[in-house]
Amino acid sequence: MLDLTKLLIDLVACQSITPHDAECQQILINLLRNWNYEITQLPCQQAQNFWAVPRDNPKPRLILAGHTDVVPVGNLNEWHFTPFKATLHNGNIYGRGVADMKGSLAAMMIAVEKFIADFPIQATDIGFLITSAEEGPSEQGTPVVLDYLALQGIHFDWCVVGEPTCEKQLGDTIKNGRRGSLTGHLIIKGKQGHIAYPHLAQNPIHSIAQMLHEFTTMEWDQGNDYFQPTQMQISNIHAGTGVGNVIPGQLEMLFNFRYAPTVTAEQLKQKTEQLLQQSNLSYQLTWTHYGEPFLTIPGALTDSLSRAITNTCDVIPKFSTSGGTSDARYIAKTGAQVVEFGLCNATIHQINEHVLMEDIYRLSDIYYQLFKNLLIN
Repeated sequence: MLDLTKLLIDLVACQSITPHDAECQQILINLLRNWNYEITQLPCQQAQNFWAVPRDNPKPRLILAGHTDVVPVGNLNEWHFTPFKATLHNGNIYGRGVADMKGSLAAMMIAVEKFIADFPIQATDIGFLITSAEEGPSEQGTPVVLDYLALQGIHFDWCVVGEPTCEKQLGDTIKNGRRGSLTGHLIIKGKQGHIAYPHLAQNPIHSIAQMLHEFTTMEWDQGNDYFQPTQMQISNIHAGTGVGNVIPGQLEMLFNFRYAPTVTAEQLKQKTEQLLQQSNLSYQLTWTHYGEPFLTIPGALTDSLSRAITNTCDVIPKFSTSGGTSDARYIAKTGAQVVEFGLCNATIHQINEHVLMEDIYRLSDIYYQLFKNLLIN
């Protein structure tokens, strides 16, 4: 049987900063080939992706999805331990990616190996979708694999994405949906001039002031039973030349909507445009739509996972649609039931990323119990 700790150490040692894989996926592929899986590698530009299915079943019902890429480590001097050398200390394991999400990948592999040994026939209903582009240029990753599956006429019923979802303890949160994400890039045009002669210039900061108040206090929707109300946040505003005696010629602003399915991206765009037009501003506005909201309603997948968590952790998980985007937004478009469940997210993307080593073992047990609940019981 696989040694979970050693497997995780090997995965973390791969410096797979997005979108580069650094041979991390080869570790997984070698294991899957030993278990009689057929691997289809689908690289795209700098990203590595693969689809893996048992040779006896090219169309499995349950897919385990995840990513091998990690975010940059930041200031090395602030790390207690070398980030690409997984280190056990006081019950925790430290290293870039141990929580997001190489710990989940290791737990999945251990769970699948055990399930193959115990239930070889039912285990042929488990496949894998792995990418190295989730943290960066995601369009080079999971969507590439899904396009391939669509061309092959391959569909699946359920998908578990191993993102770190838990907040305070393992098992407390399952993500059964996500909000949509829409970003606006706004340029307000003015006229540059001397600060002492404002009548000869037009200050875009002053021009947008009233509109900003309405923009930041507007109620976009009221949400619903599954989603909190849509939120708008301004992430950056910049104007000026950096000196104190020049009225700026333009203002640039970035803002983002995390929106519920009670409103559409087009409606958010229209309301924003209306505010700008009512304020008689001269502007340019471009949009980037990162993903639509999705929801997996309670059913076989959510029930099976919830029971597995309760049996393993003695915790009743809550279902949540909060947080950022993930590759689940792409997978949900296939019509499959999709949930995200993994380790605690308290230190993801941070200096000294770490999780309890015990939690990774328990996560593997949860995945194994999920397989039994979903594919046997």
